Amino acid sequence: MSKQIFDKSQIVYEDNHLFIVNKKAGQLVQGDKTGDESLIDLIKNFIKERDHKPGNVFLGLVHRIDRPTSGLVIYAKTSKALSRLTQMVKNREIKKTYWAIVPKEIIPKEQKLVHYLKKNEKNNKAIVYPKPTDGAKQAILSYRIIKILDHYQLLEVLLETGRHHQIRAQLAKIGIPIKGDLKYNAPRSNLDGGISLHARALEFIHPVTKEPLTITAAVPKNDAIWAACENAVD
Repeated sequence: MSKQIFDKSQIVYEDNHLFIVNKKAGQLVQGDKTGDESLIDLIKNFIKERDHKPGNVFLGLVHRIDRPTSGLVIYAKTSKALSRLTQMVKNREIKKTYWAIVPKEIIPKEQKLVHYLKKNEKNNKAIVYPKPTDGAKQAILSYRIIKILDHYQLLEVLLETGRHHQIRAQLAKIGIPIKGDLKYNAPRSNLDGGISLHARALEFIHPVTKEPLTITAAVPKNDAIWAACENAVD
């Protein structure tokens, strides 16, 4: 198997402390039991070669997004940045905006969803409950419809909590599974094996310089539906 090389066009923002990338659907943010090469390893190798670093490269993962999801992932290049950003994630000081392509069903134009999610370890899936349930954690998100296409609609989703498979599970619960998400009842898969959920934007205060940052990631390429969404948001 040929060794993967990091695609430097995926870099959205970089300075001495941060390395933010636009993850492709199917890429792992860090290693898992599959043994597949992950973004963190690819980026470390890239930085080592580009900057001619003799020793190991420090790179810490600040937060995760699911393997079939595309979009923004923050890595920290210093331990100082990593510890501060990890605390900011816990304190919900990083605003995360997602775009999701869902079926063109009749739903409220905007809505706040509150459910209770419990992770099923056997099938790596979130079980959704309408009210507090033993072992389930509260999951809150808000969405609004920002584009309507012939067969699909584009939602902008703001996360208030960060639960396992939260957006995927909550949207499926109200009858609008994300396009391509077979795990949560989508009728068919996407050609690339990913799902049409994209971590579109991040807003936060830089952990070291204290500057406000707003980072946006382009939608996946070579996908006509994504192109229609990005080119003509209502």
